Amino acid sequence: MHSPGTDVTSYLDSWIDKFCLDADVFVLVGNAESTLMNTEKLFFHKVSERISKPNIFILHNRWDASAWEPEYIDELPQVRKQHMDRCVSFLVEELRVVRQEEAPGRIFFVSAKEVLSSRMHCAQGMPETGEISEEGPKASWASRGIPRETEGEFISHSAVKTKFEQHTLRAWQITEAIKAVMDAINIASAERKIFSLEDREDQKDRLEFVRGQLNRLTENIKEKINTITDEVAAKVTVAMVEQIRGLPAQVDEFSADFTPTPHALPLYKAKLMMHVEERMSTCLAFRCSTGIIGHMQSCQKNMIENIRPLLPPDVQEQFHIHLPSRKFVLTYDLNLATLCADFQENIDFQFSLGWTALVSRFIGPSNAKRALTAMNQKFQVSHGQGLYSNTSPTALQAQGGTSLQDHMVFSMATGVVSLTSRASMTVLVIGGVVWRSVGWRLIALSATLYGLLYLYEKLTWTNASRERALKQQFVELAIHRLRAIIPFTSGSCSQQVHQELATTFAHLCQRVDLSEVELEGHIRLLSGRIQRLENVQRRSKTLRHRATDLESQLEAFSAQYLQNQLSYFISTKCNKSGQIFLGSVFLAC
Repeated sequence: MHSPGTDVTSYLDSWIDKFCLDADVFVLVGNAESTLMNTEKLFFHKVSERISKPNIFILHNRWDASAWEPEYIDELPQVRKQHMDRCVSFLVEELRVVRQEEAPGRIFFVSAKEVLSSRMHCAQGMPETGEISEEGPKASWASRGIPRETEGEFISHSAVKTKFEQHTLRAWQITEAIKAVMDAINIASAERKIFSLEDREDQKDRLEFVRGQLNRLTENIKEKINTITDEVAAKVTVAMVEQIRGLPAQVDEFSADFTPTPHALPLYKAKLMMHVEERMSTCLAFRCSTGIIGHMQSCQKNMIENIRPLLPPDVQEQFHIHLPSRKFVLTYDLNLATLCADFQENIDFQFSLGWTALVSRFIGPSNAKRALTAMNQKFQVSHGQGLYSNTSPTALQAQGGTSLQDHMVFSMATGVVSLTSRASMTVLVIGGVVWRSVGWRLIALSATLYGLLYLYEKLTWTNASRERALKQQFVELAIHRLRAIIPFTSGSCSQQVHQELATTFAHLCQRVDLSEVELEGHIRLLSGRIQRLENVQRRSKTLRHRATDLESQLEAFSAQYLQNQLSYFISTKCNKSGQIFLGSVFLAC
């Protein structure tokens, strides 16, 4: 292969890729009798494009020919300076591989012929001959040159510097950047970790406060709800007692068409019951509902004000929506139609001094009715069987299964019948005695008055009288039944209030529970973030230590191989083809 200075092969690029990419040092051996050629410069331009800052030395050979020309002896320093300036310009300005102050150390003026002759004499055991130096033809090579054993050291040093100086510098910059980045990451992670730890502690304290405060509020509000429900039950009880006392007046206020027929009476009674129930419900609502609902709303607002501090600030501003949106209505389920469904009126004419009225006054209306019914049955039994006998309570219980009260009524009716049958003769005897004592006129007058009283009551027994009797009978039954349901009605009202307040508080507690869940989730997120930040800190510290160790190794390598920069004078030999490879050094002759 020819010298690059004269080679015009079209495979120059592949030749460079094949032989020059691994070269540590490039030595351009030029002819001192001429300047650098553009083809030689182009070659190194291509090398510089492929290799970042190649280590290039320039040797001006055949310096002996220039030095032995007598006419050029005086111009030798100028010629040398001219070569030096052009080579420095080529290395610094065109290739930009070295600095201005380093370029002269890479340019040498040599004589390969004289060096070869001197070494041949040494090899033959003859003394070395004088060699041409830069100062003139009389200077000796031994006094001005560098021993051959230092050539390899110089080339090796240059190769190491070329191969590793830029990499070492870049590695040092990378390690410095890594250390700075790792320090910044460590500091930022520490700051965020501290902030996250403080935030997590605040969230934990907040969660503990919310739970403790909610437990205390739950106990207090439960006690308050129980107190309110007891007050509601007592208030409804008092109101119902007063309404029951005023029941006769409410019944008297009812006005409707009264017709004592089997088809019209049920409708009249239904309207009467509806009227009484509406009036009682209205009065109870007026006396109780307003105060109870006001007390409930006050309790609900108190709940909300106590719960509000347990919620996040953004929820507190919108917490008015948690007030009960529906209007609470306290209902009094009297169900008077159901209570008095078995009401059976008795609006038939009854003489005030008649047998039935007298028995009713003696043992009560209800008991009198049962007693008279039993008496009629007794008369039928006595007439059919022809005998009369008393029945013991044990036998009555075994046969009819009646209660003790029914047995007592039956016994009283039996006694009345027995007394009547036994005293019939006594009455006749006493009547005869009275007849003889007072005379028939007084007896006739008494009978006339009795008949007139009967006739008067019979004539005055109109529909209005029947209506009054029905109302009176209904009042008696309704009072008895309403008194029986007072505990149930008051308990129902208190249960409604309790359920409403408990529902409101449960809704508020549910919102607090959601806030607790959010706090717990935030705490878990912070714990995970803290764990990740700790891992980042550990990893950043590890990487920084590795960067520090690598930097120490780079400093040791630089101190050992790159810091001692010596300038050596190179003496090389060229073969016939003009190229020499010394180790990993490429020589272009």
